[in-house]
This record gives sequence, C-alpha cells and structure tokens, in this order.
Amino acid sequence: MKQILGLLMFMLSAVTFGQTGTIEGTLSDKEMNNEPLPFANVIIKGTTKGGTTDFDGKYIIENVPVGTYEVEFSFVGYEPVTVPNVVVETGKFTNVSTALGASAAALDEVLIQVQTSRERETALLMEQKNAIEIKESIGAQQLAKQGITDAATATTKISGVTSSEASGDVFIRGLGDRYLYTTMNGLPVPSDDIERKNIDLSLFNTRVIQSLSVSKTYASTESADQASGTVNITSKELSGTQELSVGVRGGINTNVAKSGVFDNFKVSANQADFQAGYLQGQGYTSATLPSQYTNLVTYKAYPRLTQQSWNPSSVNTPLNHRFAISLGKKIGEKLKVFVTASQSTDFKYRQGLFRQFRSNFIDDTITDATNYNRTVYTTAMGNVDFKLNDNNSFKYVSLFVNKLSDEVYEGGRNGEGTIFEETAPEEGLSQFIRDQNTKQTSMWVNQLFGEHDFSERNKLNWGLGFNVVYANEPNRIRNEVNFNDDIVQLGRNGGFQQRKTFQYIDDVEYAGLVKDEITLLDTESQKAKLTLGLNYRNKQRGFRSQFLGITERSTNAINPTSIDDLGAIFTTANFESGVLQFNVIPTDLYDAELDSKSAFAAFNFEREKYSAYVGARYQRDYINVAYDVNNIPGRTGNSLQEYDNLYLTGNFKYNLNEDQSLRVAASRTITLPEFKEIAPFEYVSPTGQITRGNPDIKASTNYNLDLKYEWFPSADQLFSVAGFYKLIEDPINKVQDRGSAGVFSYFNAGNQADIYGIELETRVNLYKSDDDDGSNLRLGLNATRMWHKQDLKEIYDDNGNFIRTFRYKGLTEEGLQGASDYIFNANLNFTTNSENPFDASLVANYASNSILALGAPEIQTESDINYNDAIIEVGYVTLNAIVSKTFAKNWQLQLRALNLLNPEIKRTQLVKPSTTNIETNQIVRSYSLGSTFSLGLTYSL
Repeated sequence: MKQILGLLMFMLSAVTFGQTGTIEGTLSDKEMNNEPLPFANVIIKGTTKGGTTDFDGKYIIENVPVGTYEVEFSFVGYEPVTVPNVVVETGKFTNVSTALGASAAALDEVLIQVQTSRERETALLMEQKNAIEIKESIGAQQLAKQGITDAATATTKISGVTSSEASGDVFIRGLGDRYLYTTMNGLPVPSDDIERKNIDLSLFNTRVIQSLSVSKTYASTESADQASGTVNITSKELSGTQELSVGVRGGINTNVAKSGVFDNFKVSANQADFQAGYLQGQGYTSATLPSQYTNLVTYKAYPRLTQQSWNPSSVNTPLNHRFAISLGKKIGEKLKVFVTASQSTDFKYRQGLFRQFRSNFIDDTITDATNYNRTVYTTAMGNVDFKLNDNNSFKYVSLFVNKLSDEVYEGGRNGEGTIFEETAPEEGLSQFIRDQNTKQTSMWVNQLFGEHDFSERNKLNWGLGFNVVYANEPNRIRNEVNFNDDIVQLGRNGGFQQRKTFQYIDDVEYAGLVKDEITLLDTESQKAKLTLGLNYRNKQRGFRSQFLGITERSTNAINPTSIDDLGAIFTTANFESGVLQFNVIPTDLYDAELDSKSAFAAFNFEREKYSAYVGARYQRDYINVAYDVNNIPGRTGNSLQEYDNLYLTGNFKYNLNEDQSLRVAASRTITLPEFKEIAPFEYVSPTGQITRGNPDIKASTNYNLDLKYEWFPSADQLFSVAGFYKLIEDPINKVQDRGSAGVFSYFNAGNQADIYGIELETRVNLYKSDDDDGSNLRLGLNATRMWHKQDLKEIYDDNGNFIRTFRYKGLTEEGLQGASDYIFNANLNFTTNSENPFDASLVANYASNSILALGAPEIQTESDINYNDAIIEVGYVTLNAIVSKTFAKNWQLQLRALNLLNPEIKRTQLVKPSTTNIETNQIVRSYSLGSTFSLGLTYSL
C-alpha cells in the first residue's frame, strides 16, 4: 500500500496546475438566411489561440486559460464581429454563437452561454467536484477512448466496482445486484431477467449513453432500496445543431476461430425461427394427437415434442459484426430530435471443466463442458427536446432493446462424463448432456419529463415512466443419455431427462417523480435550497414455465443411433406405438407486485467553505408474490411483505481550498428481496445446478458511513482517497441448501455483516503538450481494499429448540457473497489533438477472489463433517487495447483487442472427504473466454 501511495504522489508531482476551459459555438451567414458559414476564422484576441469553422459552421477552441476575452470572427467579404466579455470558467464550455454579414452584427444577435457537456470527462469531473454527495461518472468521451461497448463494462472503470463473470452481476464495494438500484434519467428501469433485480446493463450500448454515474452515498431523492449505490444512465441527446454518424464493425473471437469450431459453430434447433435478430415462429405445425393422450395440456404439448427438431444446427462463418446509425437535427429554436439505432451479433465459445460436490464427495464430473453462444442485440432510441419558452421545456425518451441469445451446451462427448447415480461403473457407460436454449428479451422504456422555472427561486421538475419487458424462452431442449461405443441409451432417472420447456416473463411498470426546488437564500457568501418531492413505482410481473418430458416404456425400449441424432427417435409413430410416453408437469407460475410510494425532503446549505445536505424520505414498500409451483407441498402459497420506514441521510463537505475538499456522508437504507429470491420456482442451469427462491426471506437494513478527500489539481485531473463502512442487518446470501444436491437458494444467513474499506483514485496527465495540436498521455488508476465478514446464524424456535444452522466445519463467520478483497482498474491513454487525431488506450482490470455461494451444512446436527464448502470465484486480470485514427476529417478507423491475456476463469471449492480427512482445493468450473479482435469504420458529420 505504501508503494502504491508513493507512486501516485510521484505522478501527481508532475501534473500541470493550469485551470482551463473551452470556447465553442456556431457561426451563421446572414446573407444566406442564416445558413452555416464554413471556413471562417475565429481568434481569441491577445492570444495565439484560434480556429476555423467547419462545414457546419461549428468551431471549438480547447485549453483556454480561465479569464475574460474578446473573440473575433472574420471571413473574406464580410464585416468582422468582435464579441467582448467572453468569460472562460474552469472545466466549462462557453458557447459563443453569432452571424456574419455585409454589416456588423448587433450585440443582441450574439448568444453567449456557459454550460457543461456531460459527455466530456472535464465536465463530469467538475460536476463531481461541485457535488455534495460522493458521486463518480464516466462520459461518452471516455467510453469511446477505452473501447467500452456497454454500460455494464463502463461501471467497472469506476473505483470500487467489479463485475462477476459467473453471475453477471455488477458489484459496488462488494455488494451485488440486490444491493444496487438502477435508473435511467432518474426513473427506474425494469429487470430483463428473473435471476436479477436490476436490468442487465450490457443491454445499454454506448451509442445510447451520454454519461453513466454511480452515487455511492444515498440521497433522499433516490429510492431507499439500495446499500451500495445508485447507477444512473443519462440517455444521449443532440448536443449541437445536427448530427449524423454511420458505423460498421467486424471481428472474431480467438476461441471461435479454432479448428472444428469456426467451421461447425453450433446453434440451437430454433435457428430456423431467427429473422433479423428476432424469434419469429414456434417451429411446429398442428398435429393429430394419439388417442391415448386426450387432455388439453398434452394436446398443446404434442406438436412441440414431435414436430420441433431436437438436434442442433450450425453456422459456418461465426464472425462478430455490428451496424449503427445516429442522426439528429435542431428544428428552429425550440425543437431538437435525436435518433440512434444499431444491431450487433457476437459469437462466443468456451470449453472447460465442471464438477459438483456434495458433502465433500464428488457428484458430477464433466471434463469437456462446452458452450456455444450467439447473441444478437438490437437497440433503438429516440429523444425529443421541446423548449416551449425560456421557463418551460419538455423531453420525451423512448428506448427499445431486443436481445436474442442462443446457447448450446454440451458435456461428456469425450466419454468422461459422470452423473451421480445414473449408471454403475461396471456397466461401462458414461453420460452425455446437451442443453439448447434461446432467450429473447424485448424491453420498451418510455419517459416524459418536464422542467418549469416558475421564478428564479422556484423550479419544478417532473417525470413519468411506462416500461414493459417481455422475456421469452419458447423452446428449451434438454437431453441426458448414457452411452459407449456400442449403445446410446436414454437417461433412466426421472421422467424429464428428455424434455422441452418454455417460460416467459411479462413485466409492466409505472413510475413517477415530482421534485420542487425552492431557493431560500442566494448571496455571494450563503446559499440555501429546499427540495420537496414525491416518488411512485408499481411493478407487476407474470411468470409461467412448462415442463414437457418423454420417457421410454422400458430401459432400452428404443435407442438413438448417435448422440448427434437424438431427435430421430422422437416421432409420431413411436408415441402411437407406446414405445415413448409423455410426462407433463402442471404449469409453474407466480404473479408478483412491487408497490413503492415515497415522499422526500432535502435541505442544502452552503456558506463559504462549508456545504451541508440533510434529507429525509418516507417510503412504503409492498411486495406480494403469489406462486403455484411443483416443488412446494400443496403447490400454492404467497409471500406478503410490507415495509414502512423513515430513511435519513446527511452529507457534509468542507472545502480546504479551491481545489481540495473533505466529505462525510451517513445514511440508513433498506435492501428489499427480489422476486426471484422469494418465488420458490426452481431454475435449472445448463450444467444441471438448480436455483430456487425462498418465500421466508426478509429485507435487510443497512447503515452507511463514508469519508472522502478529493484534490483537483486542474480541470481534468483528480486524486482522491475514500474510506467507507457498512453495517447490514440480516444480510441476504446465496447458499447451497440442505438436503438437496445442487440446489441453491437465498437466506438471511447472517445476523450482521460488516464491510469497510479504502479507495484510491487518480486521473493525471503524465505528459501534456502546450500546443493546441499537441499530444497528451493520461493515466487513470483506482484501487480498493476491502475487509468484510458476517456472523453465521443459528436458528431456534420460541421454545429454544434448534431448527437449523448456517455454520459449518466450525466456522461462525464468513465473508460476504460477491465481495473481493482487492480491486484495481487502470487505463493509459495517448491522444493527439490534431485535426485528424490519433487515440490509443490500454485498459486493465483486476478483482481478487470472491464468494459465489456460501457454504452450508448438509446434515444440520453434523455440520462439522457433513457440509458443502463455499464456492469461490477466483480473481483474474483482463487487458484491453483500443486504437483509433481519424482521417479525412469525418472518418474514423478503430481497432479493438479485448481480453488480450485470455485468463482461465475458475471457481474452486475446498473438499475434505471423510475417507482421507485431507482438505484439498478443487476446481469446480473452469474455462476461458478467448480474445476478441475487431475493426470498425465510422463516418460522422
């Protein structure tokens, strides 16, 4: 740690301390009906700085020292115009727009506005510097430089943030999906997956993002359902008068390029139903039902089993590709319209080891666990800004995202697969598993906002949201067989080893926000503001799942000829003869509702070097999950939970000087259980592991404390140190459940969890040229060290009788699920500021080991010897390189090399069989993702 601090201080000693801003704007031609005037000269009088307007009349002059200037515009044959009193402020963008003509422009024809661009790093740093709360952001400019393609990856560039390859969750300060809250433009967005509370951030590609911010401290204007922070995505909008951008990109993954994969990349049997990134049909036609099957459920199921294929197909050229277009136009002085759309296709392949242990003995082994995955993303967003007058404006945002993911999983093709109790060793049979699944998620987000300045001291903002999500798995195909060189035999255990399943989610969500800001005091030395408001959120989900299985009349009554043609036996004739028989489980379903109503108040006060924010939020949360599932005795039930609380927060900021500050924040929040953590539906992964909800799980209560020091040596540089502490009562954990092989569930496994840590961050210019067209070498680095533990519960009834324990092998404490002890993020960027700039970035990330699922006793009264240890996700390093070059002014070529180190991704588990009494660390999952190389070309006006 001392070495890291010494390195950071050494780099900071070399920074440039100059404070600068930017002058930009548009020049029009009065003689041509105010059309853009290209190639005119713009100079800052008394300096050597200046520029030329482009084809659209736009200009930009960067790195202007703070001060007041005269800006002169001139063009041959036109009367020059000089604009006085142009104020340049640190990190801000002064927009000076005017017109040239045969006679000089009057001063009232000159528009001067000081603003910030939330796409630019300097503007976001300025926002962070001025904010009272602890907040960090990344803008579109940084996203482009670092080759970041989606919001999920963008969050990992912020200090203390990691993502899990195993779960797909984003973790902030060690707290995962359930402790996080996600919004878009300040309004909630729905989840696209029953496995998550928050939407998959990878669905937001960077073309729809203006900036992404992580608020690590709670503000009363936000939902109290969070402990780690709120991720807010600000949607992209038109920043100038017009925009046009068209781009294409192509590439390949090194795993996919391997011989035997590239020329035979497997896709599911649903391939025929894919059209332009959408799943179009059901893949079957009507059929006559054999006379022995007369019930309606079986009648509907029959065509799925006999007329949809059971065998995967393939594509021969699995190359990644992407097409994108963005266009926007300012219409008159009141209306701005911006539209962006893109579609991309990505291919992934991974192969490795899968094992499952139970009570320290091996259950399942697959040494060639193989995944083929093809994902098609389609995104479209529209943004309309209408300025009614100087005091009233409106904005409408509509976002549509469609994600079509197709996966084929195979294990045991090499003849080494063993599944617990399927066959005896002396039979000489091994196991083969194939799981084919297509998931289509369609999400439509609609938001309407209004801003009203009733007076200089009263501003009202409001927003309405209507969101829908349709998540469909229309034809999941599962086969489990025993085989050797002489025979292929259908799996024996259970009636659903040959099955087709389908499930869908239907989410509808309404959201509302009203916020009134009242300025109580505004003088040079003191400012005071009161914010009052209301929030409303109602989310309703319908979930349905159906299992359709096939069994044979007796073992070996019918045998497929090959594991590559299992579907050949599932014919109408074999059902009519009775060789094959149906098994149909009644539909699993649950209906869930979350209703949240809130009223909040916040008071801001600033005086010279001091700033304070105190807030209170009254929030009533109602959750009801009604379920009807097969794995619960009696099938039906419901979990009704209500929480009615007052949540307080306070932020205090002290400015040591103009560039340095200290911040302190404290708050109390809640963590509501998610629908998937409550509903006891059993979801089976391709490897056969099962996850189910727990209707008895309850919300956690969180107490948060933060302390942060920030130093802004210049407008684009930062050094900060933060310390944080979180106390969580009744923390929620994913735990391997007792008495069920391979079943994971969710429990309030600890009485209390404690998390504390320290974060270091720096953004510095290692080299910065003084020339306007010079170069810049820039380093961004953040590091986090965390300590975390929770005391494991033992549960007794009211009479003191023992019920169950979460302690195992003598442990009374354990780390927190998902938390890494060490997190490092770094990026090194080199940029030239020439007319056709060159940009190169090297980006690295590391997160140390974390707990994927807590251990648990298998036999409650023998927790020291009969237990399953925790499953650990092993830390690894990722390294990406991005190089781009602009040429001919409007064209950009970009080369991306992602995951260059291609590390092996592993999950491990400590195993101590009673036969040897020796504990060893066993790999339970391993694979690599491969490196991805792509080349893109973009044309922009």
